[in-house]
Amino acid sequence: MTGLSAIELEDVVKEYLSHGEVVQAVKGVTLDIAEGEFFSLLGPSGCGKTTTMRMVAGFEAPTKGLVKLHGKDVTDVPPNKRDVNMVFQSYALFPHMSVWDNVAFGLKQRRTPQEEIRRRVGEMLEIVDLAGREKRRPREMSGGQQQRVALARALVNRPRALLLDEPLGALDLKLRQAMQIELKRIQREVGITFVYVTHDQNEALTMSDRIAVMNDGLVEQLARPREIYERPSTAFVAGFIGTSNLLAGTATGGEVKVGGGRVLVPGREGEVTVTVRPEKITIGAEDPGPEVSGVRGTVAEVVYLGTYTSYSVSLADGTDITVFQQNAHDSVATAERGDSVWLSWQAQHSYVIGS
Repeated sequence: MTGLSAIELEDVVKEYLSHGEVVQAVKGVTLDIAEGEFFSLLGPSGCGKTTTMRMVAGFEAPTKGLVKLHGKDVTDVPPNKRDVNMVFQSYALFPHMSVWDNVAFGLKQRRTPQEEIRRRVGEMLEIVDLAGREKRRPREMSGGQQQRVALARALVNRPRALLLDEPLGALDLKLRQAMQIELKRIQREVGITFVYVTHDQNEALTMSDRIAVMNDGLVEQLARPREIYERPSTAFVAGFIGTSNLLAGTATGGEVKVGGGRVLVPGREGEVTVTVRPEKITIGAEDPGPEVSGVRGTVAEVVYLGTYTSYSVSLADGTDITVFQQNAHDSVATAERGDSVWLSWQAQHSYVIGS
């Protein structure tokens, strides 16, 4: 990844007229996506992520703001004149054509010389691991193989950027997870900018160099995956990315009184909202002492999930806390439903939202 900008959005707004009222689908989004970056737009349905991507592609015109590709203003440039390709969830393959003809279609439309078509299609089929399947029709292939054909068809034209709109949504879980790794490998090999739209947090965390978390037409946080997970900037991001426990209260002397215990927030005073991830918490029978955060509650649910066990613990004030415990040695539960327990974690694992 270089420091060059492949895609820039400057205060982009998209408005629609719905039942006589103006609705803002995108509310002043500014993004700077680097050349060669795997960049994800992540958020729930209706948050504006697909609309944002469609404005990059040229399928939607922004109501306000600028869209730039490699430094050039393309806000009013039609989609076929922009050096980007788009891959959809539906794949949109030609069912009557072979894999080879599907991938070669764009090159033939551009009247690329036959020898170059053969070379480029062959190279691309190698990259997406479809060499030897050139004569098959889409109906003869699995969903994952069809997705690879769609990728090859988009990439063989050598776009400066590839836009992917929830392309793995139609695949089953195991295949989707395998394709996440494959997509990242392909992106590294071809070295072009990928912009990926998804509502799946795990997809975004697995593949992305950076993630823009969107909510209600706005970017709530833009950062690398680890920072978004460990240091969410808003309560929405904390709740949307993974599982998070939110604890609110008044900090006095760097400590918040919660559920018969304390949450350590060194250097903080006044009203705070703290997030702590379930895997950072330890379950015990006794108060762990003042050196760590410790709260007391009753185990409400215990769910065995193979690699870990999930505990739901209810505090005296009605707050529910989720705890994940790795099943590293055996599947014997640390606590059972109805048990009175202490939950503890290190002070550095309490992150004050907005800090």
